Amino acid sequence: MTTVPVVSPECRCPALPWSRLEQDLAPGSAGPQAVTLGLEVSAVKEWFKAHRPLVAGVAVLVLGGVVVLVLALLRATPGPPVAAPPSTSVTATTTSVSNPATTTPVATTTANTTTVPPGPGVPDALRGKDISRIPTDRKVVALTFDAGGNAAGLPSILRTLADQRVRATFFLTGTFVQADPGGVQAILAAGHRTGNHSMTHPYLTRLPDNEIRGEVTGAEQVLMRTGADPRPLFRFPFGDRDARTIGAVNSQGYVSVRWTVDTLGWQGTSGGAGVTKVVDRTIEALQPGEIVLMHVGAHPEDRSTVDADALPDVIAAVRARGYDFVTLDALLG
Repeated sequence: MTTVPVVSPECRCPALPWSRLEQDLAPGSAGPQAVTLGLEVSAVKEWFKAHRPLVAGVAVLVLGGVVVLVLALLRATPGPPVAAPPSTSVTATTTSVSNPATTTPVATTTANTTTVPPGPGVPDALRGKDISRIPTDRKVVALTFDAGGNAAGLPSILRTLADQRVRATFFLTGTFVQADPGGVQAILAAGHRTGNHSMTHPYLTRLPDNEIRGEVTGAEQVLMRTGADPRPLFRFPFGDRDARTIGAVNSQGYVSVRWTVDTLGWQGTSGGAGVTKVVDRTIEALQPGEIVLMHVGAHPEDRSTVDADALPDVIAAVRARGYDFVTLDALLG
């Protein structure tokens, strides 16, 4: 059969035999679209077979480009904002460091080093001793107040001392200072002397040397932070001392100071103490260099402040006998 060229305005294809064309146009056939599609698919398959290496290379390049693009997008995506950790306050200088794994602030502490001048030390004449009076022939008395409990009598005591122009010595525990720093400031503002009365007021003879050092040092540090320098005056809690404990406090630069007379005002009215008894005990022991022990706090049960109440009469009675008042700095010459 003669082949006649068939030219379509939409697609230029090779000439087809008329018999094949007739079959394609017969009823029930797929029509010319199927013929065209079959030819296109066949041509594509032949092209892929002929250019298989090229196709494989292009596929690899495309996949690689997709992977690179995805990684770039992931890397460029910003994470959620992380709030800056709050500054961490420490008593000493503190630097806040953020831990990248947890964003938890970690405090790095650098201690503030303050140079404290050395204390006066222990005079050789007072070393190894528990001093019960000032070694002098002068008619002077040292009023001393122990503060290891509450501060109930302190306002009255400070008021009386100010009215009478008398300076005294206050032996303070570290716990008292921590509980009433305002009271300590009032003592200092009035010009009174302070001494070390241990940190927690224990029986020091029952403690090993290292714990004694801790009691003395702890109170000293607390006092120094308030602006009070207790050195070199130390009084044993309960008057409980022996040669070993006296040596221990001496080694830390402190003189052990006892008393000439205890007024026993700390016994309270429920224990038989009263203003008259306090005055009588003070005058009975009166001598040059007398050291009088009184207490700041109220009795824990009856809440009486006998020493504070008796103080005006004590000062009047001592002065009536020609005596004046000094602090325990008189011990140091």
